[in-house]
Amino acid sequence: MVKFPLSRLDPQEGKFQGFNQDDAIYLIMVDRFADGDTSNDELADSPGAYDRAKPRAYHGGDFRGIRDHLGYLRDLGVTTLWLTPIVKNDQSPEDYHGYGAIDEYGVNEHFGTLADLQDLVRAAHEKGLKVLLDFVPNHVGPRHPWVEALPEPDWFHGTKEHHAFASDDFQFLADPHAPPRYFRDIIEGWFAGTLPDLNQENPQVAAYFIQNALWWAEETGLDGYRLDTFPYVSRAFWSDWHHALAHAFPRMTTVGEVSGANAEVTAFFAGGRAQFDGIDSGVTTVFDYPLYFALRDVLLKEAPVHKIIDVLQQDRLYPHSDLLVPFFGNHDVERFAFVKGASPEKLMLAFSVLLTMRGSPELYYGDEIGMTGGNDPDNRHDFPGGFPGDTRNAFVESGRTAEQQAVFSQVQRLLQLRKNHSALRVGKLVHIFWDENSYAFARISGSERVLVVFNAGAETKSLHFSLARTPLDDASALRPLDGGAEVRIQNEAVDLKVPGTTLLVFGVN
Repeated sequence: MVKFPLSRLDPQEGKFQGFNQDDAIYLIMVDRFADGDTSNDELADSPGAYDRAKPRAYHGGDFRGIRDHLGYLRDLGVTTLWLTPIVKNDQSPEDYHGYGAIDEYGVNEHFGTLADLQDLVRAAHEKGLKVLLDFVPNHVGPRHPWVEALPEPDWFHGTKEHHAFASDDFQFLADPHAPPRYFRDIIEGWFAGTLPDLNQENPQVAAYFIQNALWWAEETGLDGYRLDTFPYVSRAFWSDWHHALAHAFPRMTTVGEVSGANAEVTAFFAGGRAQFDGIDSGVTTVFDYPLYFALRDVLLKEAPVHKIIDVLQQDRLYPHSDLLVPFFGNHDVERFAFVKGASPEKLMLAFSVLLTMRGSPELYYGDEIGMTGGNDPDNRHDFPGGFPGDTRNAFVESGRTAEQQAVFSQVQRLLQLRKNHSALRVGKLVHIFWDENSYAFARISGSERVLVVFNAGAETKSLHFSLARTPLDDASALRPLDGGAEVRIQNEAVDLKVPGTTLLVFGVN
């Protein structure tokens, strides 16, 4: 691997900070957030690629638009921005999402220039916000120059004419008894059947993407990476990639995408210890997909609350479950507010659970105002007020409907509560009580103890539960931190009423 000096790096400049449990991550689809520079909407070499009337065309969102609304994000209370891929894609319609690279060292012209990206990261840091970039070493776009002119014969797994289709049977990668034929298509298959799959077993391919990650970090001063399609790339590559990143930028952190409801499979890919293959992938953490499925099942499908507890009981499988990234929405799934059974009250309850849960929560842009939408691309509507001609501006309170403002205020209040109470960020989570549709859990950090209680049912519920033989068994009272009223505790027992579809937060005296 080619080595290069890192003399320009200054760890005291507020760069390469990494994210942790103190952070709340906000996912931004760059093209759909805000258009701050209309000059890059229509490009001379890609007529027709920009058309806000078409759901799969470019809509004009860019780096300057994000920079112009950093104040909104800071006031909301998030601390870390995750940007979907910013590298150059083919300028034809349908490449607005950024996941079909044609130049890993180029910036997507519709989003701005490298200088614009550097300005965005710099401005974010000045406002106390961190920035994660989406990194995609698994595949490139179908019109990447490499497809027609291979740098080396084995640059890809297969060829354009003859290749496997990517499988998502990740359990076979996590099975020490599975022979390669059960998982070959995961590692070597072309994603969606059309995106050329890179061969990281080729040392030059591996070196290229390791150096590419170091280059983007040094050029921008970003704070970490979100790692796309994490299980589709060999664990040996990820181990080498993380070793190089940690050597150059020891504070940077990463989060891997491992979709699926099975916590045993998800935990297999988490870094922090070697697995049966002798490899530690090195990834800081992974998205908590198992909790995503459980939350949606409980809140939208009236599944028993025990589904959430079942997921939390699997935390023992992770080296650092406290670093997991829980979420209930992203750019690959239907918006929570769109799914059958959703309501503004259930959306607010979802946020309440998310922002009192262990880990570093991730929010999807627009969910804080109840944006709706089905599967891709319907879940990627433009943020209202971010684009020329918008009739409403949801970046300001006066431009939000009463319903949008109710959701926004709830999220803002909870993020502030989380900021003010270390137990809600880094505290140990302890089960206290649950039944069919209610759950009470404690968050404990040092001398601070917080009790969280929610009722997923539609009707007000009277709860009676004991604190005996729990870390709260000496409690005398619960003081309201978010909702509810003071509760006196007698004989180690709690009696309180919880309205339907509501979460309450108490400090414990």
